[in-house]
Amino acid sequence: MTALVEIRGVSKVYERGAQKVEVLHHVDLDIEEGDFLALMGPSGSGKTTLLNMIAGIDTPTDGTLSVAGRRIDNLSATALARWRAAHVGYIFQFYNLLPMLSAQKNVELPLLLTRLSAAQRRRNAGIALQLVGLADRVSHKPGELSGGQQQRVAIARAIVADPTLLVCDEPTGDLDRQSAEEVLGLLQKLNRQYGKTMIMVTHDPKAAEYAKRVLHLDKGTLVETASA
Repeated sequence: MTALVEIRGVSKVYERGAQKVEVLHHVDLDIEEGDFLALMGPSGSGKTTLLNMIAGIDTPTDGTLSVAGRRIDNLSATALARWRAAHVGYIFQFYNLLPMLSAQKNVELPLLLTRLSAAQRRRNAGIALQLVGLADRVSHKPGELSGGQQQRVAIARAIVADPTLLVCDEPTGDLDRQSAEEVLGLLQKLNRQYGKTMIMVTHDPKAAEYAKRVLHLDKGTLVETASA
C-alpha cells in the first residue's frame, strides 16, 4: 500500500555566504493517510524545515517528496503554489488572522481561490466554524476573541477547503494550558472522527501525546520513533 506522503533521501542545505549549512540529512519517511504525526526535536533540528517541505512551502536540495502519488519536489513555484492551495491547510503558532476581518471572513479566505459562489463560501465557512465550536462567534473580529478562540478560527480556516493534509507548526505554543488542551483535543477529533491526515511540530511532550506517532529529529536526522 502506497503511503500518502513518501519522503526518500531528502536533504536540505542552506547557503549563508560561503558557508553551507545542512539542515536535513537523507531523511526517509512514510506518512499514511489518516495518520497524526508529531515531529519533535531541539531548536535547529530541522523539524520545521521538514514540515514546510511536506506543505510545499520549501523544497529539498536532494531527494524526492511525493504526496498522494504526485512528486512535489520538482514542481515550479507557480505549480507548487497551486498544489499547496488545493491540498494543504496550515495552522500557525500565532494564528495569522487578519485583524480587520470577522471570523467568518477570515475562514472564507482560502475559498477565494476556488470557483465557489459567495453564498457557498459563507455556507462552508459557517460549517467549519460550527465544527470548531464557534458558531456563535462568526461576526467577531480576532481582537474580540481569546487566544484559544483565535486558534480555533485558524483551524476552521485550515480545514474549510477540505485539504489533503493539515500541517501544524507549534499550534499551542502561544496558548495557556487549558486553551492548548482544547485545541489539541479538536485536532485529535479532526484526525480520529474525520480522518484528517495531520503533521504537527511541537516542543511540548504533552502536546505530542495527542498524536498517533512521535518522531524525533536531531541535527537533521530522524533518530527515534515512538508510539504516542
